[in-house]
Amino acid sequence: MHRANRVCATCHNMMDPIGLALENYDEVGKWRTLDNGLPIDASGVMVDGTRINGEADLLKALLSRSDAFVDTMIEKLMTFGLGRHTTSSDMPSVRRIAQEVAPEGDRFDDIVVGIVMSEPFQMRAASGTAAPPIPAHQVTRSNNTKPTGAG
Repeated sequence: MHRANRVCATCHNMMDPIGLALENYDEVGKWRTLDNGLPIDASGVMVDGTRINGEADLLKALLSRSDAFVDTMIEKLMTFGLGRHTTSSDMPSVRRIAQEVAPEGDRFDDIVVGIVMSEPFQMRAASGTAAPPIPAHQVTRSNNTKPTGAG
């Protein structure tokens, strides 16, 4: 039904295959082959036409487009950090962060530091006033590559 309604289908066509690929896991992550006595169908078709069946195929599909995955993750984390939706003016920062973290393997902590150091985050408004920028020297990396000094 969701995919038959054009308004609902715009999201469900993208999200449903991901959920279906993980359908063998129950609500607490336990593997199952039946749901209410019926065999589970974990197959679907991604929006780009890639056919998947189960979590292994989903992982392959995501890894084949890891750039889109990382860009989307940066954008969603930035939305959370800014307390607002990202706009077209934020996208250069999203792309810059993606370029900066790629050589190091798209590490989550590098993405977070990139967002915190980005111009949109540094200049975000809090209760009508701009938040004070965090000086670059306060966000450094120790030898174990974990962020230090932020805060």
